[in-house]
Amino acid sequence: ETQGARPRRNPVGWRAPVSPMARVHRRAAWLAVLLLGLSVLLMGIGAGVGSTGWASIRNLAGDPAAWQIVLDIRLPRTLGAWLAGALLGLAGAVAQGLFRNPLADPFLLGSASGASLGVALALALFGASPLAASWLTTLGLTGAAFTGAMAAVLLTLALARGVQHTLRLLLAGVIVGVVLGAMGSLVTLMVPETMPAMQAFLLGSTGFVGWPACVPMGLAFVLCLATAWTVSPVLDGLTLGEATARSLGLPLGPLRLALVAVMALATGAAVAQTGLIAFVGLAAPHLVRSVVRTTHARLVGLSALAGGVLLLAADLLARSWIAPQELPVGVLTAVLGGGYLLWLMHRGRGAKGAL
Repeated sequence: ETQGARPRRNPVGWRAPVSPMARVHRRAAWLAVLLLGLSVLLMGIGAGVGSTGWASIRNLAGDPAAWQIVLDIRLPRTLGAWLAGALLGLAGAVAQGLFRNPLADPFLLGSASGASLGVALALALFGASPLAASWLTTLGLTGAAFTGAMAAVLLTLALARGVQHTLRLLLAGVIVGVVLGAMGSLVTLMVPETMPAMQAFLLGSTGFVGWPACVPMGLAFVLCLATAWTVSPVLDGLTLGEATARSLGLPLGPLRLALVAVMALATGAAVAQTGLIAFVGLAAPHLVRSVVRTTHARLVGLSALAGGVLLLAADLLARSWIAPQELPVGVLTAVLGGGYLLWLMHRGRGAKGAL
């Protein structure tokens, strides 16, 4: 009797259940679209916000000076702020995955203290100032910050005897950061006239970012994003433990070295152009994980987008809050980022979910 029976048809409106993995992929895609849309929107706003408000945009038709303000000052600053935030967000996602610690940030290997020491030495030896208009001065300070950040990371690797032991690498980074930070403070105390310039660097600012600064940051971002996406399987493996990662056949040594290089290059490129900007690299991955829990291949890209949006929004707020004066953007990111993490911890699922 059942041989000639027709198969049952699905009821009208019935749909096959969506798998959890497909739901995660869909949510990650929507988050990427949202962050890209916010980036474009904030960049458009950044082209019109400044000490003169929206007057430059309204007068573009017949005022060459307005075009110069928008094209040569506001647009590179806006793009540079997004690139710096994206570099810090990417480096933060890599650091938290590499050290398996949600409180890890891009400055964990001593790069921030090394950059501060490099700038302090440059100011003490050459008398340079971030307020100077000379491109040679700007290049010297940028090079000093980048060189100091790279030297600090290399010193951390030397003290840790490579990247084989994550805990040793973490402790070496903390020690190098403390020692180099103390040395930078000592240089500043010995040459007091450099203190205002050092304060501007330590507070962080995007006001000196121009088109020549956007080019190296853009190249560093593309290189770091491609490398992090390529070696992201090792971050997924490390979440299960080092023994499990080795059993999966992952070459942990070379891949760890590549991840450390990504952290160093991304952090050094951002710090060299904008100074020390706190909490962006720490808060961006948490913001992404509070929305979607996905693999590190997607997490690094989403964290980069979130970091760019966070720093760009903070920069716009710093420009417009007390215009025509500006607030240090590093202060705003510390307040907003710290407040966001405190809010996550205060929530019932904050410690279990995002943290």
